[in-house]
Amino acid sequence: MSVIFLDSFMSNFNAVMGIQGAYNIVCRAEKKYKKALEAFGGSHKLEFPNTSYFLPVIYSLTGIKVRDLDSAGEPVQLARKLLPQNNINKGRLPLFRTLLDAGMAAIFAEEITEAIRYMEQPDFYQAELEDPDIKKGMIWLGAADDAIMRRRGMEFVEGNSPGFALINGSASDSKTARKIAEEYQQKNIYVFMAAGSGPGTLAEQLIDEGVNIGWNSHLVPFGPDISASVFSLGFVNRVAMSFGGVQPGDYKKILAYGKERIFAFINSLGDITAEWGANVAGAVNWGFPVIADRDIKEILPAGVCPDEQIVSNVSHEKMSRRSIEVRGLKLNIKKIDIPLDYDPAFEGERIRKDEIFIETGGGRSQCVELVKMADINEIEDGKVTVIGPDVKDTARGSLLPLGIYVKVAGRNMEPDFEPVLERQIHHLINCAHGIMHIGQRDTTRICVSCQAVEKGFTIKDIGEILYTGLHQDFSNIAERVEVTLFTENKEVSRLKKLCKAEYRARDKRVENMTDESEEVFYSCTICQSLAPGHVCIISPERSGPCGAYNWLDCKASFEINPIGPNKPVEKGECLDPFSGQWKGVNEFIYSASGQTLRHYNLYSLMNEPVSTCSCCECICALLPACNGVMTVNREYSGETPSGMKFSELAGLIGYGQSVPGFVGHSKYNITQGKFISGDGGLLRLVWMPESMKVELRDRLTMRENALGVPDLIDMIADETVGVTEEDVLMHLEEKGHPVLKMDPIL
Repeated sequence: MSVIFLDSFMSNFNAVMGIQGAYNIVCRAEKKYKKALEAFGGSHKLEFPNTSYFLPVIYSLTGIKVRDLDSAGEPVQLARKLLPQNNINKGRLPLFRTLLDAGMAAIFAEEITEAIRYMEQPDFYQAELEDPDIKKGMIWLGAADDAIMRRRGMEFVEGNSPGFALINGSASDSKTARKIAEEYQQKNIYVFMAAGSGPGTLAEQLIDEGVNIGWNSHLVPFGPDISASVFSLGFVNRVAMSFGGVQPGDYKKILAYGKERIFAFINSLGDITAEWGANVAGAVNWGFPVIADRDIKEILPAGVCPDEQIVSNVSHEKMSRRSIEVRGLKLNIKKIDIPLDYDPAFEGERIRKDEIFIETGGGRSQCVELVKMADINEIEDGKVTVIGPDVKDTARGSLLPLGIYVKVAGRNMEPDFEPVLERQIHHLINCAHGIMHIGQRDTTRICVSCQAVEKGFTIKDIGEILYTGLHQDFSNIAERVEVTLFTENKEVSRLKKLCKAEYRARDKRVENMTDESEEVFYSCTICQSLAPGHVCIISPERSGPCGAYNWLDCKASFEINPIGPNKPVEKGECLDPFSGQWKGVNEFIYSASGQTLRHYNLYSLMNEPVSTCSCCECICALLPACNGVMTVNREYSGETPSGMKFSELAGLIGYGQSVPGFVGHSKYNITQGKFISGDGGLLRLVWMPESMKVELRDRLTMRENALGVPDLIDMIADETVGVTEEDVLMHLEEKGHPVLKMDPIL
């Protein structure tokens, strides 16, 4: 940046004000830290609950592991050192780099401040929830826990979400706030909210307008103060470490990842205070430009940010459009001929009971869905037929039966693809604003809001959504799509009978597949560019650890996109049938991992287990005193008998590493025949969270009967029994768990 632009930056942005704001923030943090030390003691734990990477901004940029108040002293001192030591009021303007350092000092100090707030006000944030509990007046979510971060972070990594807007302040009125939020939602851009201005906070304005806020609606209320901005920067850095493979302490790569991979920007609404200025200077380190509605001087040439760095005087009507232009976001928006806004941003939308106009399924009426392969000459592409009453024939609060029957034809279409396409019904319908789809198959529930009906929604629009979505997302196999929608009980019952037979046949087809019966497995390298060296091998009896892919899904994915992340892998010679190792698989792993991995075993956690990415649903860990293993799912945030929470286990193995004694896997894999079969299989399992027991009970019952141990579920301990190995061992002895008679696992 030239001297002219430096001078322009200093005078126009008012660098002195920004640095003064950083001094204010650091001084407050020092006082708060000293007070906390006196009140709680240096050994008191300091953390963002249920998250890996300690305090993530500090850890990612410096490598400092803040575990307690004592270890927080070093970053507090570092924040002070980053502030300019000369008198900032003498009129000599500091260098651009000095301002950025002051901004970083403010960010470090705010992260400490927010961590202390968790200590002092443990109920202030609802970190484990995706949506705030508005009825209880609990608005603020704080730092996303690991389950949320990994699920949402993947949307940025895979490009499903083009970026996020960090909005500090509030709009001129609540209606304008809603308009700004909806414009970002329609483009699948997340809105992270912090701080407030004259009319309060943006989150409170949206609540006043009846807008659902939270992760599911892509409108995330981090906190009411400017310090809550640090949660968005921590989110970025956690994604960089979790998915990008960037090592803690490599600050250049961390900041470059934010600039080049996470397309974020800041909207400043309202008067900019000194503290806001400090946060702006801090965020610019990540390459995030600032678009403001006030008259602050602009910096249009590229510098730290890819293009413009500060753009001012942008009206609220043009805020979203100008922000997208400045950040250079590439949008991919589906155009579907329905009267509703349509975008993945609405996929997590919740429709409350008093907002429902009509409801179908959910146990109160019939709702069933089926996708079937058809001959290409049997169907008319684009034809959508409704048989029975439509929305106009119903009254508010009505229960309507619904049968969704989709016929798909194409030269590459196969029966194995039917369940893959059928699962897309959930995703495609949920992208319509005002429609909520829950469940699948014959356990579906669909709710239509009053607002959607007011805009002109009809049952036929469901068919339009499915026709367009399947064509766009599965163009390689869906050459023709025809949709029939039944809303008469008699017709829905007839379709349901057909569905039941299809479901049974499909399940049998999948259940009967074994690793021995197939000569080809499939790879998944979707996370490889983000977790270097990681390669998944997915077999019929070992589904993908993320839970999103099984063998049939990968086969369908390869047919749809042969150059994509899922490729066929010839097994070749079997080298170890007990642990699960093949020559052809080894050769593929070695090549696809960039020579990082030479081989691994699909069926063992003790003997060179498969590498684990950061997206696994569950992590299995050795419990040596119990001669068995435990497993814990991502949603469970409590302690485990391994001595580590899920987040800590993920931090241990989640970088594409193969670590004996630990392995990532899916929930479904627990009930597959080859689940750690090289170590004794399901009979080695001695502890799992109670919620997962309930979720998997039917399949676990099938497996325990097949193993000849009909009471195995009750023999497996959970957190109601205890979270130490001693507690688990007492339970195993009391119940007579078969693991006690098995050969030593070590």
